[in-house]
Amino acid sequence: MFDTVLVANRGEIAVRVIRTLRTMGVRSVAVFSDADADARHVREADTAVRIGPPPAAESYLSVERLLEAAARTGAQAVHPGYGFLAENARFARACEEAGLVFIGPPADAIALMGDKIRAKETVRAAGVPVVPGSSGSGLTDAQLAEAAREIGTPVLLKPSAGGGGKGMRLVRDAAALADEIAAARREARASFGDDTLLVERWVDRPRHIEIQVLADGHGNVVHLGERECSLQRRHQKIIEEAPSVLLDEATRASMGEAAVQAARSCGYRGAGTVEFIVPGGDPSSYYFMEMNTRLQVEHPVTEFVTGLDLVEWQLRVAAGERLGFGQQDVTLTGHAVEARICAEDPARGFLPSGGTVLLLREPEGEGVRTDSGLSEGTEVGSLYDPMLSKVIAYGPDRETALRRLRAALAETVTLGVPTNAGFLRRLLAHPAVVAGELDTGLVERVVDDLVTTDVPDEVYEAAAAVRLDALRPRTEGWVDPFSVPSGWRLGGRPKPVAFPLRVPGLDPVTHACAGDARVAPDRVDVTLDGVRHSFHRAADWLGRDGDAWQVRDHDPVAASLGRAAHAGADSLTAPMPGTVTVVKVAVGDEVAAGQSLLVVEAMKMEHVVSAPHAGTVTELDVTPGATVAMDQVLAVIAPTEEADG
Repeated sequence: MFDTVLVANRGEIAVRVIRTLRTMGVRSVAVFSDADADARHVREADTAVRIGPPPAAESYLSVERLLEAAARTGAQAVHPGYGFLAENARFARACEEAGLVFIGPPADAIALMGDKIRAKETVRAAGVPVVPGSSGSGLTDAQLAEAAREIGTPVLLKPSAGGGGKGMRLVRDAAALADEIAAARREARASFGDDTLLVERWVDRPRHIEIQVLADGHGNVVHLGERECSLQRRHQKIIEEAPSVLLDEATRASMGEAAVQAARSCGYRGAGTVEFIVPGGDPSSYYFMEMNTRLQVEHPVTEFVTGLDLVEWQLRVAAGERLGFGQQDVTLTGHAVEARICAEDPARGFLPSGGTVLLLREPEGEGVRTDSGLSEGTEVGSLYDPMLSKVIAYGPDRETALRRLRAALAETVTLGVPTNAGFLRRLLAHPAVVAGELDTGLVERVVDDLVTTDVPDEVYEAAAAVRLDALRPRTEGWVDPFSVPSGWRLGGRPKPVAFPLRVPGLDPVTHACAGDARVAPDRVDVTLDGVRHSFHRAADWLGRDGDAWQVRDHDPVAASLGRAAHAGADSLTAPMPGTVTVVKVAVGDEVAAGQSLLVVEAMKMEHVVSAPHAGTVTELDVTPGATVAMDQVLAVIAPTEEADG
């Protein structure tokens, strides 16, 4: 076994790999950009090396700097985690040439399966069914559009070089193909450095089921059962579970054998995942989609039901060991479900969010595991992936696992950064999810029922109680009664102290405490209409049951001045914190309603900012490459007379 392993990643996966290294008695080396100098994975590793400035291209994606860090610390092997260079054949080869063991599959297997076009051809030759789609690589925009028309919409555009849903575009209208192909190429190029695309038939109401495989360097390959990953947003998974309620034993065995054959077809070694698309009405008609040549985000659910530590087996296989078990020894016991906690706002179309973690409470207990890269003080910006942590629950059956996970999400507190924790808790209680009636479009169909912009009265009650408490004198002994914010008035009934409050994006509210309250440094309890409500608190944030609200003091004078600054015009604001990548207009340009004006990118996601109406660009406050905050004004469009009247 290795003495020292460098973990070429960050965040929760780096922390998770370091945990197993510590258990195995292997020294861990963390790497970090300047943005992560105080990150949790840096503190938990045995040693850490700075590898560059915040942009990933100059740090976590720099092969040269990672190899230099390995050489400086005496590392014998490199664990790439997932994302960044985990599926980069050049990196795997560079590690080998530097005398380092790459804890993953051979570079040739990464290159083969990383090219979705070649991968489909390879597994098809091995007898694995594949999704109908375009053939050949390097297709032009026109060829892709023609292939899409031949297949018939709806179709799915996919980057050949990557996964994780990045750059994928579902196209239902053939007239939109040109714009969607251009956008998919931009996202693919930004995410993977390669804008090659393919097009596949879209299967309506499909289920996404993947098989975990494990192979050693001695010809042994086994599968560890399946994971259901059908609950997704923007083609990216948010809930995963093992096993799937869809499969019976015969289908599980058949899909497992297909996954083993796919792994053998590319000479695979280590832990990998073969992904299938499955028609919900006919699970026996499954199709190969792609193979992920790395550890998956959702690997903990497989670890729970098999009792295996996949990172440990990655290390053992990389060190030359044989698998210590065969297919007949693999059993699935109980049920596990995972929820991905992401910095995003479900009420705003799951747009990325950001901020500083002011208060952190992560769940634990029987059957509950949290994989996290967070700590209080962590800055969540727009440079890296929005996933912050994962909460996993296990039980003897699915019902127990779901119940435990809902309870764990209710205990999850990440104040200062908007997350999807409360949304996920409600999603897990949706009747279709409880019944196991899943498909990849379910989240989009039910999202409006699970999010709301309404703020409960008790939130304003708690915010007012915090402000009232701050006004109370803190001295002992005699207190000047005129300094006590009791609402007392000479010759009249007491008038409660009211506070003007505002939740960003909503109208202001003036609220006075109507009941009893108990305020502590990180908690506030209020009684409203006879019901007790408890919140976590930090600065101007309040949270409970996985949800959080930022309740600010409202200054009506300042707000009025802000509105006056743009009187007679409409301002376009940044939908999320990020970077402006495209600016298509200049001051003075005439624009049409719905015309694309700018593109903002954050956490590998693009958002197009369009004109709300026809008009003239009177202000343009950004240039390509500019970093913007959420709701920052980007441009102002003065409406034309026709549009205005």
